[in-house]
Amino acid sequence: MTPHQRAKAALSLVAAGAFSLALLGPASSAGAEGPGVECPSSLDCEWVPAAYAQTGAPEDLGSYGNYDISDRPHTNKIKYIVIHDTEETYDDTIKIMQDPNRYVSSHYVIRAKDGHVAQLVENKNAAWHAGNWYVNAQSIGIELEGKAAGDWFTPQQYEATAKLVKYLAQTYDIPLDREHILGHDNVPALRASGVAGMHWDPGPHYDWNRLFTMMGAPIRPTGSPDSDLVTIHPVFKANIQSIRDCETNSDIPPQASNVLPLYTAPSKDAPRWSDPGEHPDGSAGTNCAQDTGAWAHTGLSYVVAERKPGWTAIWYQGGKAWFESPEDARTTVPQSGYAVRPKAGKAEVQVYGSAYPEASEFPAGMPANVPEKLPYTLKAGQAYAGGSEAPNGYYYAQTFDGSLPLDRTMVVGDTQYLNVIIGGRNAFVKASDVDVVKMG
Repeated sequence: MTPHQRAKAALSLVAAGAFSLALLGPASSAGAEGPGVECPSSLDCEWVPAAYAQTGAPEDLGSYGNYDISDRPHTNKIKYIVIHDTEETYDDTIKIMQDPNRYVSSHYVIRAKDGHVAQLVENKNAAWHAGNWYVNAQSIGIELEGKAAGDWFTPQQYEATAKLVKYLAQTYDIPLDREHILGHDNVPALRASGVAGMHWDPGPHYDWNRLFTMMGAPIRPTGSPDSDLVTIHPVFKANIQSIRDCETNSDIPPQASNVLPLYTAPSKDAPRWSDPGEHPDGSAGTNCAQDTGAWAHTGLSYVVAERKPGWTAIWYQGGKAWFESPEDARTTVPQSGYAVRPKAGKAEVQVYGSAYPEASEFPAGMPANVPEKLPYTLKAGQAYAGGSEAPNGYYYAQTFDGSLPLDRTMVVGDTQYLNVIIGGRNAFVKASDVDVVKMG
């Protein structure tokens, strides 16, 4: 198992709360030897370094944790910010990331009680947090002390997160939108076999509009009232949903939520939408928080496929998914923006979990990591929100000391990929397969 595979396995354990924590001594204090923290001056931040150490025999330079050395944004761009929750206490999260045998890290952790921020990995380096190496190599990870099953997030955390994300977005020229400011539950799998194991934090009870409003970028209508491009935007406090935590086989008490349940037809008696990656056997979707494809998520945009009284259908994972849209309750806001649709003559367009180069573009001596297909396609006559350029590239980092001839190299391909919101997660399509159209 490679270090990156171990990192993904470790992330799954973090989400399940499955670590048996080894006490590693106190976390580093403010002023510890290391770089200055990369935070706005208005935040209470300290440098608390994650482990970077070998974990195997001295000659085994491929066994190390807990992140990869890089020189971003010079080697590879920083295009995304990914927000997670810890499923652990703040102190235990720090301890986990200071143990190189855990194979997990994030750039920042934000404490619940006061919004205190610890930076553990320099932003120039690639932390192991997203379960998708393409996203890791292009993103900054922020962990919030808390749990995804319920409303665990504090006003102090929202305030600190808003300040930090806005600062990072300005520093690295990242748009303040939900194509680029992601939850872990919006990160795609690299390949079809990984879809069911992807994470669902910060979960259905994180108030995305509160965060974006505090950053000065609230979700708001920008299109005409009849626009077919819409953003999911229920009133958070009024959107009470009954959601099940199927990892613990328990019901989450009904509470404010950022999601709307999706159905296969305009009726609550219809089966729930079934994500083909999460339900490869074709079984119906569920009300599980982990069943991310069975919900429409606040801040994500979709193209309307059909409207009926009290119901709206959106193009979703290759078909029509329906949600209730009563006239007396806000569920969406109309948008002006861009969408992608298959080029004329194409019956369907493949969706990918990365924007890696083609195999022929990798130099001799380096294993090719190519874009792998996800179990979704865009079909003729459909359209999906997106269209911004995704950086084409694979960051090759394999050893602790960078001693391989091609180690710590960014391989950039010629194929252009675009972001697309295919369902509850972002994904990628080849620009040559689609037309980008203005809507709203």
